[in-house]
Amino acid sequence: MNKWKPIQKPAEIAEQRLLDAILSGRFAVNSYLPGERDLASQIGVTRPTLREALQRLAREGWLDIQHGKPTRVRDYWLEGSMGVLSTLAQMPSQQTPDFVAHLLEIRILLAPAYTRQAMESAAAEIVALLAKLETIEDTPAAFADADWELHHLLTLRAANPIFRLLLNSFQGMYHVMAEQYFTLAENRERSRAYYTELLACAKKNAYLKAETLTRDVMNESLAQWKKSS
Repeated sequence: MNKWKPIQKPAEIAEQRLLDAILSGRFAVNSYLPGERDLASQIGVTRPTLREALQRLAREGWLDIQHGKPTRVRDYWLEGSMGVLSTLAQMPSQQTPDFVAHLLEIRILLAPAYTRQAMESAAAEIVALLAKLETIEDTPAAFADADWELHHLLTLRAANPIFRLLLNSFQGMYHVMAEQYFTLAENRERSRAYYTELLACAKKNAYLKAETLTRDVMNESLAQWKKSS
């Protein structure tokens, strides 16, 4: 099996170098990028390749490109979009210390709602998955995979499709963060208990109870993350 990483395209390399420069402060927020010829030379790419990278970053909310004017580095925490958030989620070295905690706070708002919606429409499917998780291997990796599988199913079966788009944006980070969280045996036991209680709710189609249960567990997870990080 070929395990080599795919070779990055020149535009992807240019995009990464620009992001590194923005996040390191070399190209500060609200500053203007050098002219196209100079910037292409600094990054080591052709001007067409640079233009492609700039357009991608502009679409995500990192840059403000206006015809006839210098390209401005946006204040991405104020002017950015989901693209900015998704990119930051894939760059742990550039995250603020409380970045993960902020994401967990958002999960507290979202997970109870998509759990209720999913159970209203697909209780039997949730029962089948949770029954399988009763024999989950007691390792951080196994729990990380199981937790992703559960929440992915819940967002897939929720009535609001935005839930799954949001979750999918953080798939890579989710596994890394979850494995770290599940290194503690008490966290694995807490989640195992949650899966058991959620299974009981699904069997009775008690979606309102499942919503409350999920909110309580998500709050506990946030508290535990803050305690251990």
